[in-house]
Amino acid sequence: MSQNIRCIAQWNDSHDISTFDTVLPVGAHLVAERDGYEHHGIYVGNGQVIHYAGFSRRQRRGPVERISIGCFACGFVVTIQRDACPCYDGEEVARRAGSRLGERNYRLLTNNCEHFCSWCLFGECRSAQVEACLKSPIRAARTLFKLVLVALSSEWRTAQPQARAA
Repeated sequence: MSQNIRCIAQWNDSHDISTFDTVLPVGAHLVAERDGYEHHGIYVGNGQVIHYAGFSRRQRRGPVERISIGCFACGFVVTIQRDACPCYDGEEVARRAGSRLGERNYRLLTNNCEHFCSWCLFGECRSAQVEACLKSPIRAARTLFKLVLVALSSEWRTAQPQARAA
């Protein structure tokens, strides 16, 4: 059982790092609501988050990487997911996250950002989002449709400046 607690409406890189460390404990499980899905990461201190980049770089699968909390938020709301009874304390969760830096084995259904955070906290890979989609084909179809629309919209916005320049 987990409980989401809203942090701050939007994080950005202009915040003083000490602000993050006051509000966010090391090892906190962060969730950024994106268009059509949730993105997960582990706060490791000093305004930094370790996450599985996944498809954030379009079609190429990204690695487990350390980024600023502003980059992690990407303009979206970030919450702390309070997971019931994690197996490890915050420092160990952060250490576990760091131990996988550079890994490039992202798989949407079996090794995504939520699986990564679950492994850091509990030692087992699980994704509530994937499980919910597998239980409900209608939900899976809606999620897939939203993700395709987001991807197409992003491609269209990226292509616009190039089309004007030509």
